[in-house]
Amino acid sequence: MADKTGWFDKPGNFKKFLRGFFAILIVLLIVDLFVPKHPHFSWEYAPNFSAAYGFISCVLLVVVARGLRRIVMRKEDYYDS
Repeated sequence: MADKTGWFDKPGNFKKFLRGFFAILIVLLIVDLFVPKHPHFSWEYAPNFSAAYGFISCVLLVVVARGLRRIVMRKEDYYDS
């Protein structure tokens, strides 16, 4: 059977992907400055508020999930006993 290697297995391709990802991210952050918004609250007028809110929410979700894992985690041999 032939060894199948994916596109991301080559280090050069992964670097290209990261460069493209960050380039698109920067373009979207710049475009966000020019898109008309209809905010309901005063803090939503801040530039790139939606991006910052989404990032902080994602990080907070991961932190809460890690803490919750410690509370509800069972032992490895839970089903064996």
